[in-house]
Amino acid sequence: MQKQYETVIIITPLLTEDQMKEVVGKFRDYLVSNQAEIVHEENWGLRKLAYPIKKKSTGFYQLFEIKADPSLIQRLEIEYKRDERILRFVTLGLDKHAIEYNGRRRRGEIKSRTELRDFKDTTVTA
Repeated sequence: MQKQYETVIIITPLLTEDQMKEVVGKFRDYLVSNQAEIVHEENWGLRKLAYPIKKKSTGFYQLFEIKADPSLIQRLEIEYKRDERILRFVTLGLDKHAIEYNGRRRRGEIKSRTELRDFKDTTVTA
């Protein structure tokens, strides 16, 4: 039985853009070759880390939202650990509320924090 998951990886910032895309492609191919369905994928780009990881203060963030068998998640996380270019990863199982929220966010029904902040700054009070 397939369940829906969300996995975020942080890739070392020492890579070029092409090398980073190759890492993402490697894991995308791994998921597809193991019968996982990629529901959504987002590249969040280079971001500052909350705290240094392996003496790095930034990293490339990549999100995958997938439908997969639970046994695949265990194998996927082993692959993350084996790849020295992955600084950190987290994989979460999604419940029906999270799945609905993610769908609404993708359709633009939910505003991002920056959009809300910009909206708040432009409101006029009497």
